[in-house]
Amino acid sequence: MPHAILIERIGGPEVLALAERDPGAPGPGQIRIRVAAAGVNFIDVYFRTGLYPRPLPFVAGLEGAGRVEAIGTGVDGFAVGDRVAWASAPGSYAQAVVAPAASIVRVPDGVTDEIAAAAMLQGMTAHYLVHAIRTPERGDWALVHAAAGGTGLLLVQIAKRAGLHVIGTCGSAEKAALVREAGADVVVRYDAADFVATAREATGGRGVDVVYDGVGRDTFDGSLASLRPRGLLAIFGQASGPVPPFDLQRLNAGGSLLVTRPSLAHFVATREELTMRAGAVLGAVADGSLHVRIGARFPLARAADAHRALEARETTGKLLLLPSSRAGNLENPTIPA
Repeated sequence: MPHAILIERIGGPEVLALAERDPGAPGPGQIRIRVAAAGVNFIDVYFRTGLYPRPLPFVAGLEGAGRVEAIGTGVDGFAVGDRVAWASAPGSYAQAVVAPAASIVRVPDGVTDEIAAAAMLQGMTAHYLVHAIRTPERGDWALVHAAAGGTGLLLVQIAKRAGLHVIGTCGSAEKAALVREAGADVVVRYDAADFVATAREATGGRGVDVVYDGVGRDTFDGSLASLRPRGLLAIFGQASGPVPPFDLQRLNAGGSLLVTRPSLAHFVATREELTMRAGAVLGAVADGSLHVRIGARFPLARAADAHRALEARETTGKLLLLPSSRAGNLENPTIPA
């Protein structure tokens, strides 16, 4: 019987429990996949804590990569044994998952299962943030918060590929080195400098054109203060908590500022857009122009430890769960891979 991480009540990481769970045979339009690696993301935390409600019980996880085991009726374009990946298949913290074929993409040669699992959700998020919520223009300045995280490192790279100057924020010397390696023009450590002052100085007092903020509450005020008139703040996550209600007049006073709270689901809403965005990300990984850092690997049974590390912001790059690994097979799963 396959195993999965089951959530029977909302709460802290301790509610992530390993249990026997068979997703069954694929129905019409579905594919059953043997999961090789599952991605760990902050959205998984939001579901676990009830911030994003889901009926209980449920199997955690949305993202992963693996091989097709069985195909339901009405599915074309896939065969048993194909290597595939996905960013939105509920129940992905598991050894097997059944998912709509419309949400699955092929993994190109030259991209491993682990890298594919690490790239899908955060890579496509970085892609739409740079290319879809605004039109990037060469010479624009972007401020990327938590730039050493999984999404942050990809955002820095994709923004640089689009011709933007990038300021990246992070919280340690080790993380700062990774952000510089990813291509950031300016790196700011939260514990050593004021990122607002740095953003103003780097842009000659004008302010940045766009802020990509996955932190939320702790950085919101500074993000607004870093923008030029008519600049855009894109809040795509809330690692530090949700942004409290605020007076919209602040946007006028700051120079007709714009704020958006986008979600990946709305930028891969059609099969065509999903394959375009996944193709752009996985294609760049395959040709070596986009680097995906795996920060740590955990056996499936230690999903709670992965969540603790993610929430403590102890990690750089992507965290993965490996369903085929037993708890004793990874000597120290929190050590960067």
